[in-house]
Amino acid sequence: MKILAIESSCDETAAAVVSDDGKVISNVVATQIEDHAAFGGVVPEIASRRHVELIGPVVAQALKEAGINLDGIDGVAVTQGPGLVGALLVGISYAKALAYGLGVPLVGVNHLEGHLTAARIEHDFDYPYIGMVVSGGHTSIYLVESPSKVRQLGQTLDDAAGEAFDKVAKLLDLGYPGGVIIDRISKGVDHQEIELPRPMVNDDSYNFSFSGLKTAVLNHVMGLKIFPEMDLKFSGVPRAKTPAPGKAEYIPKIAAAFQAAAVDVIVHKLVRALQDHGMERLVISGGVACNSALRERLQEKSAELGFAFYAPSPRYCTDNAAMIGMASIRDFQEKNYAAPDMNAVSRWSVPS
Repeated sequence: MKILAIESSCDETAAAVVSDDGKVISNVVATQIEDHAAFGGVVPEIASRRHVELIGPVVAQALKEAGINLDGIDGVAVTQGPGLVGALLVGISYAKALAYGLGVPLVGVNHLEGHLTAARIEHDFDYPYIGMVVSGGHTSIYLVESPSKVRQLGQTLDDAAGEAFDKVAKLLDLGYPGGVIIDRISKGVDHQEIELPRPMVNDDSYNFSFSGLKTAVLNHVMGLKIFPEMDLKFSGVPRAKTPAPGKAEYIPKIAAAFQAAAVDVIVHKLVRALQDHGMERLVISGGVACNSALRERLQEKSAELGFAFYAPSPRYCTDNAAMIGMASIRDFQEKNYAAPDMNAVSRWSVPS
């Protein structure tokens, strides 16, 4: 069975062809980074309009790379939610029309379930495990006992980790996407003189809070007077693009200190979830799972504590349609097809 999968939940327009034995035949992603860079984050209206422009060519390219045409498609899978409603509706409308025109079944997929499935594209591991989706829109820990039994253990109470990375990068005038830049400029930087809090690290829950950490970064930037003109009316964004004389050296140190604090909290919560539930496997995915410091720390903990650690390649960590196709296989096999009136779901936890 050949499944055409479509993903449009945020700012990536993606299509993939996967087979029902779990093989990814093609995977195409069109990013919108340049469209949103000037704003330091995703603008929903712009994202929706770009999806409309890109979805046709992206699907055509996925089919071309798979070496098939539309007649070779046996089913269509699409991200139903969670995500930006306007962006989701572009993918859903296209997928509905395509499935109807081809006379093939349609499946709506939970975006988070897609992320939890992404590691299986390249790795073979058993259930149960602790799973984490950590991205620009989500930061949640799950107990995954089987494909149909998933329980959320904790989540962010304010900003998602990726959102915090982007906001801190914007505050430091580093550019967008912030997470990639902070990861790059933090390598080998001694940040010991910059002390930042580890919010909720000693809390009994598996929840996160990055808002206070972000505020601590702002306080350091203002206290060190890094930018000559700093106006909080502009959300803490420096109005002058050039750091004050002798202050530029603090920017990578603050970025590295922020990254270290965020990684410390995430790793601490994940290790505790593993130990509390007696799990021997950890799986993470989402855009922040590409972060080299986070991966290195988890690999170190894996060797130290003896649990198995799995993470997709970066191309499958960020939003993509291959993971949506993989997550849809069980629904196609069990004939859990979507109805013609399927609609977008902006907020949707992982089905359990």
